[in-house]
Amino acid sequence: MNKIDEIKYSVPSPCYIVDEGALIRNLEILKGVRERTGAKILLAQKAFSCYHLYPLIAQYLDGTACSGLFEARLGYEEMGIENHVFSAAYRDSEFDEIVSYCGHIIFNSFSQLDTYRERVLSAGKKIGLRVNPEFSTQEGHEIYDPCSPVSRLGITLKNFRSDDLEGVTGLHMHTLCEQDSDDLEATLAALEEKFGGVLEKMEWINLGGGHHITRSDYDIPRLERCIKHLQERYGLEVFLEPGEAIALNAGCLVTEVLDLTENDMPIAILDTSAACHMPDVLEMPYRPPLRESGKEGEKPYAYRLGSQTCLAGDSIGVYSFDKPLSIGDRLVFDDMAIYTMVKNNTFNGMPLPDILLLKNDGSLTTLRSFGYSDFKSRL
Repeated sequence: MNKIDEIKYSVPSPCYIVDEGALIRNLEILKGVRERTGAKILLAQKAFSCYHLYPLIAQYLDGTACSGLFEARLGYEEMGIENHVFSAAYRDSEFDEIVSYCGHIIFNSFSQLDTYRERVLSAGKKIGLRVNPEFSTQEGHEIYDPCSPVSRLGITLKNFRSDDLEGVTGLHMHTLCEQDSDDLEATLAALEEKFGGVLEKMEWINLGGGHHITRSDYDIPRLERCIKHLQERYGLEVFLEPGEAIALNAGCLVTEVLDLTENDMPIAILDTSAACHMPDVLEMPYRPPLRESGKEGEKPYAYRLGSQTCLAGDSIGVYSFDKPLSIGDRLVFDDMAIYTMVKNNTFNGMPLPDILLLKNDGSLTTLRSFGYSDFKSRL
């Protein structure tokens, strides 16, 4: 039996449990890509910022990728290797501190480049520009599509100023979301068609995140061919900054059934919340995997799983089970290490789940517990 199934009634509810062994398995895969290609891989902290594990991650990867001041400082203080930062726009009051933490500063516009160029160069740091190849490979997730027609992320070809590249040594591209390397390959072809002449003048390229490298069916050889093509054709140093791939399937969320009610179908009220503890369920939308369950109709007993909050739509979805649920049952949602702890909130005064670590030796330790003071201090 899986260790988490053995301990789910002995841990606080709700709680996140990060699985160190699963994290290491992911890191070993990423380390293999690094060793075979020479590419550098950074942890995108926007997906997983559990800094207690940064010393472990640092044994396998090259550093962190940041989206602003707080992530930049966290990566610098807790991992302290290589730090790249990209923001759609920087605050002037924060900029010099960001530069002190990061070696690569990536801009989203020529306006920002012109404003901050000299401050970066005088600090001896590297400058990059984010480009938009205008080649969308996503379906149904426009909120996560940087190449959508309304995207504010990346400079399009018509807005790119090839005569204003003083001090610029690299390009950044991030267009994927939970995708395979065939989408990367197709996007690179579009990038080369539009920006090939610029690539020839650059020293490095950051291919962003969204690469599901540690998924069991991911085509790693194709990814490595893409990396080697950029290295051999343009002489570029290649960076990747996956977030999900690092902690994919490396954590769970334990929750308890508080009550059973009924409307159009049976409803289970849980002590966790989609809106508060797993926001991607409502934003993407996303159906988190739940152990010992199926979709509606796959098993005889179906329930809509909802929360304590007053948000009418705070529902995780409809799941079916082999036997009826009972008040006090513990349920385990998998793949809850990513985009949960970094996005959760205390709407309605909902408590934040504790964060536990299931260590590789089978022992369990509490990384962080939360209480009323955490809710109050945010207000």
